[in-house]
Amino acid sequence: MIPEIGHYALILALCVAVVQGTLPIYGAAVMNASLMAVAKPAARGQFLLVLLAFCCLGYAFAEKDFSVLYVAATSNSQLPLQYRLAAIWGAHEGSLLLWMFILSIWMVAVSFFSTHLPDAMRARILGVMGLVSVGFLLFMLTVSNPFERLIPAALDGRDLNPLLQDPGMVIHPPMLYMGYVGFSVAFSFAIAALLGGTLDAAWARWSRPWTTVAWCFMTVGVAMGSGWAYYELGWGGWWFWDPVENASFMPWLAGTALMHSLAVTDKRGGFKAWSVLLAIMAFSLSLLGTFLVRSGVLTSVHAFATDPKRGLFILIFLAVVIGGSLVLYAWRAPRVGLGGGFALISREGMLLANNVLLVAALGSVLLGTLYPLFLDALDLGKISVGPPYFDTVFLPLMTPAIFLMGIGPLAQWKQASLPALAIRLRWAFGVSLVTAVAVPWLMGQWTPLISLGLLLAFWILTTIVVDLRERLLQAEGGGGIGGRLAMLPRAYWGMVLAHCGVALFIVGVTMVKGFEVEQDVRMNVGETATLGGYMFHFDGTQQVNGPNYVAARGTFRVTKDGGEVTVMYPEKRRYFVQNQTMTEAAISPGLLRDLYVSLGEPLEGGAWSVRLYHKPFIDWIWGGCLVMASGGVLAVSDRRYRLAWRRKEAAVPATAQIARPTVS
Repeated sequence: MIPEIGHYALILALCVAVVQGTLPIYGAAVMNASLMAVAKPAARGQFLLVLLAFCCLGYAFAEKDFSVLYVAATSNSQLPLQYRLAAIWGAHEGSLLLWMFILSIWMVAVSFFSTHLPDAMRARILGVMGLVSVGFLLFMLTVSNPFERLIPAALDGRDLNPLLQDPGMVIHPPMLYMGYVGFSVAFSFAIAALLGGTLDAAWARWSRPWTTVAWCFMTVGVAMGSGWAYYELGWGGWWFWDPVENASFMPWLAGTALMHSLAVTDKRGGFKAWSVLLAIMAFSLSLLGTFLVRSGVLTSVHAFATDPKRGLFILIFLAVVIGGSLVLYAWRAPRVGLGGGFALISREGMLLANNVLLVAALGSVLLGTLYPLFLDALDLGKISVGPPYFDTVFLPLMTPAIFLMGIGPLAQWKQASLPALAIRLRWAFGVSLVTAVAVPWLMGQWTPLISLGLLLAFWILTTIVVDLRERLLQAEGGGGIGGRLAMLPRAYWGMVLAHCGVALFIVGVTMVKGFEVEQDVRMNVGETATLGGYMFHFDGTQQVNGPNYVAARGTFRVTKDGGEVTVMYPEKRRYFVQNQTMTEAAISPGLLRDLYVSLGEPLEGGAWSVRLYHKPFIDWIWGGCLVMASGGVLAVSDRRYRLAWRRKEAAVPATAQIARPTVS
């Protein structure tokens, strides 16, 4: 009975979504206040219905209802409760329901936190989000129903993929989807602005906090996925340029460009059409990621559930959403104007160049991801595009983009003087250059790439110091240094924190690529291996029984200079239901290094093949991402958004809010 309730809730949600996607948009077109007012209750009603459906599916998993086909396919009676609940999004059906549930969360958030918006604008935004939800609900109800019954019911389930039975499965997909789907808000703002012909600074100001929040979730989601792959796959790597990794990375790049473009549109009225195009691009790439993962067109360590039959529906949906939005853009955008002019050497010019480089880097990733698929589809052969391509193409594009990160905040709006910038930044460049050369030399290994990475990282940090010093010197009032620091807005501190996060990330990537050491060894009980100044003593293995697996757990005592550092317990697990073997690496994290031990295969005579890693600064990669996301959260908390909204409401009567000038 419970699954049927969930199914009917989805049907009702589809009906509400159709109403939400049509009446408010039509009402905004004819200035009918009653029709526009439908948007908010429809969004909230849709949220409640999708929440009910999500809870019904969760109940089926918790109660081990194997009469539901999806539960029987992705769960098992021996599976721990937390993984039974995480199995909700373990395959096609549930992941699409999760997507829809998160979309409804964003919709209800917009309905509650958009009271400052003109009625027509809010109606169009929620209407566009309603149309997007129509597509996903139709997808679920027609070809990917999570509540389909299995008659007769299975005695037990086929279990969740062992690779997914990890705490990362509980947190990573929802966090990533919050970013994916969050870009639908920026997309809806852009489409609403195009429909209303109001591509002014106001829509950018309204859209910026939503875009930033989505970007924060996306940053954390991508970082968590990278960390999960690092410890779960047993390869010791943190990024493999896997097609599905790329599918999440591309919207992040587009979202990063969008945030900076919206800043120019908000503050200077420029980049109007460009910001709209980036908003369309960010959400389109999120949909493309769904297509790549869920259509079955690629093979990936992440593609745990593939079904080509669903690909056609997703492809049509992609064509409608992306094609329709680009047609609307082509119709409206040329009539908007380009905004105020600016010199090539200016803050606008730096941000534009940075945007172009980010989009070019995005294009290189997109080409490397899709080109093999096109060749395969045209029967022109199979090729594999791996890290060498991405490292060769991506790095040269990102290097100048990162360099501009340091210059941009220091340049004046409209026009700046290049010689003056050079004089202001001479000490920053000198310190960065000396540090980039000295640090690798002191560590005993200098290469051009290591120095380049450190140069970029320290360039970001030193330019932040220069900018902060100048702002404090120019600050009036506030008393001492503490008062002047407090006068700086949160948005500025958010930018500083995010840029520091980028620097930490670059340091982590540079150091781990330049100085990591690995060793594959055969070890008998009682033997010792040395790596990176650490001694790994193998004390043997013992059998450990888990809830749905049996494991051989190794014991490695790690010492350095005669003192014990840690004891590590890597495992080799065999899961009962799917009879699949998994490697569970043991990691000893530290601020400056990770020690990594992974059990391979058992060998003759009681020996084991063992993989050892010493990875300096690798945790700075994920720490840098968290710092970046924290900077975004801090920027969103800036009072200027709330104050601007209040001033807007006070200055514009309700009737005037509806009758805004439009572009015809």
